[in-house]
Amino acid sequence: MGSVLELTDVTITRNGTKLLDAVTWSVEDTDRWVVLGPNGAGKTTLLQIASARMHPTSGTATILGETLGRVDVFELRPRIGLTSAAIADRIPRHERVDDVVVSASYAVLGRWREAYDDVDHERARQLLAWLGVGEYADRTFGTLSEGERKRVQIARALMTDPELLLMDEPAAGLDLGGREALVRTLDEIASDDFAPATVLVTHHVEEIPPSFTHVLLLRGGTVVAAGPIRETLTSAALSETFGLPLKVVRSDDRWTARAGR
Repeated sequence: MGSVLELTDVTITRNGTKLLDAVTWSVEDTDRWVVLGPNGAGKTTLLQIASARMHPTSGTATILGETLGRVDVFELRPRIGLTSAAIADRIPRHERVDDVVVSASYAVLGRWREAYDDVDHERARQLLAWLGVGEYADRTFGTLSEGERKRVQIARALMTDPELLLMDEPAAGLDLGGREALVRTLDEIASDDFAPATVLVTHHVEEIPPSFTHVLLLRGGTVVAAGPIRETLTSAALSETFGLPLKVVRSDDRWTARAGR
């Protein structure tokens, strides 16, 4: 397929403030990107564009061969898997876990009158089992732990066999054990040759799965650096991104960062 996401000079302006400023970025179908930056850098706004939930103020955004502004986004969105805190907050706490996942087929949150085939429920339960939460399929979403909810959201994001997978801080709120278990799961997903192009947003280099291939560094809505992760994720680039001296170390295919002197 080649490029699944192509942003050219994309700017987002709200109330006179530029949330993104002339961002140019391309994601290929075999890429596994991590997006790093401080609070307010524009990371979530970037995913809003990439998930066809926001249109650029200026510039061009092409997703899966379709240009925003010239496509029905309600047809495009089911082709994109998305996890985010905003979506999690909108999931009814009384919703059965199986229904949370299967309802991604219609890109809706909360079962209403739509109908699903047995094969849809079977796929949902297979995904839940693969992600280690299969035993909770008949539980309600509100009874799950934070880590279990994260895994259910990933199953939902994968339900439609998406061509692009976007994850906005999936490890937020997890303890050390939960974070490491999730990083291992994300690594398994990204390592699969048939997995979709993937973009992971995070604040922390420690949350980067080993199999991720590229990094985009954002600060103040602008791109500091972007490219293959081993060449781009340097101490100098990360220091510029976060506005303080940082030392980046890679060991056993994992990354750490500490404040320098």
